Amino acid sequence: MTPALPAYDRSKLTPGIVHIGLGNFHRAHMAVYLDDLFALGEGHDWAIIGAGVREGDARMREALKAQGCLSTVIELDPKGKSARRIGAMIDFLPVEPSNDALIAAMSRPEIRIVSLTVTEGGYFINPATGEFDPGHPEILDDAPEPRRTAFGAIIAALKARREAGVPPFTVMSCDNLPGNGHVTKAAVTGLAGIEDPDLAYWIADNVAFPNGMVDRITPATGPRERAMAAAFGLGDDPVPVTCEPFRQWVLEDNFPSGRPAFEKVGVTLTPHVHAFEMMKIRILNGGHATIAYPGGLMDIEFVHEAMADPLIKGFLDRVETREIIPYIPPVPDTDIAEYYKLIVQRFSNPEVADTERRLCLDGSNRQPKFIVPSIRDALAAGGSVEGLALVSAMWCRYCYGETDSGTAIAPNDPDWDRLVERSKAAKGRPAAWLEMTSVYGEVGSDARFGAAFERHLNRLWQVGTRQVLTDFLSA
Repeated sequence: MTPALPAYDRSKLTPGIVHIGLGNFHRAHMAVYLDDLFALGEGHDWAIIGAGVREGDARMREALKAQGCLSTVIELDPKGKSARRIGAMIDFLPVEPSNDALIAAMSRPEIRIVSLTVTEGGYFINPATGEFDPGHPEILDDAPEPRRTAFGAIIAALKARREAGVPPFTVMSCDNLPGNGHVTKAAVTGLAGIEDPDLAYWIADNVAFPNGMVDRITPATGPRERAMAAAFGLGDDPVPVTCEPFRQWVLEDNFPSGRPAFEKVGVTLTPHVHAFEMMKIRILNGGHATIAYPGGLMDIEFVHEAMADPLIKGFLDRVETREIIPYIPPVPDTDIAEYYKLIVQRFSNPEVADTERRLCLDGSNRQPKFIVPSIRDALAAGGSVEGLALVSAMWCRYCYGETDSGTAIAPNDPDWDRLVERSKAAKGRPAAWLEMTSVYGEVGSDARFGAAFERHLNRLWQVGTRQVLTDFLSA
């Protein structure tokens, strides 16, 4: 088996995009779309310059620079795996605390888009309010003259372009966030306002932040993934990417300085991004959370194994069909019931070998985005929240730090120590968990939700996850 090489002359590519955060998802998603476009003989002035602001980015740079910035992407189709070498990135900037190289690159006139995948928790936004958090430790460390965070570097480059009379680039988030363009704008203008309110107003008035919905399941890279690369004759690639065959990108067409012809390679350009985004975040990401914590508590390692457990699959069906999907508005040209069937198929793909631990990661940032909005809508409509309350109770129980069998759970959240402390307090007083207003907001004080949460959490401690799910599905 030989991976397909880029079907174009990479020496003819010139940069148009700086992308910050070269993790697996970006290399299996945006970079693949651009690779497809370049293969059509189009958009060769939109190549990517990679960048990063974290320690791990420096390791990724070293690995990718050693192989000419080519990325191996292996699609895990149950009918047969396939591999390709993605050539859309032509350079990777040095990773520096000062971000000098990054700022200089973003200041170049030919760079018309700066895109980001910095994770859901990387936007310095209070998850309960959706507002920029000026008190975040990294923000305090990066003010009053921001440069060290991705957003600080973006601000410095925009300032340099304004002073040089160069039009601003578009800032495009590719992270899995509700209203990711709005969130990015809030982070950039909020941080800019600490140093220079006039600059913040100029950014708000002149810089585009298109919203977008992104989707592709992309597991972390480990020994299994490296072994796959070796089977394709790429044994020296330390950072191959594996992913499911499915991918989707829905994007707001808001690019004043120009953009690649994304529509020619399957990107949906629409003003209705929010409708697609709500469907995806609540059904897919909310579904991930729904199967993550019962699987984690029952010592199930892989997502497809969790989906093969009738209790977990039944729980997912019950929560989705009764408490999530009924409150999702219509989506253009989409049958939501069929979309959910596709999600079930994707979760059940054994070749992906996605882990329950990955789905359990970073609940403090994911729960307020993927689960709490569904709780809020169900409460407002007078509908059931029993299943969603059980999802929250299982997350609380998971954060105690041990599974039902007593196996220790390694830290799995940036705020793990605080969550463990809360979970221990909630064992005797369940309301202590719901008092995390940064997660639950006003939902945490709702009497009906609180009563269901308390009942489920107490039962989890009394009889364990498997029996709680059995009782829930038989009710």
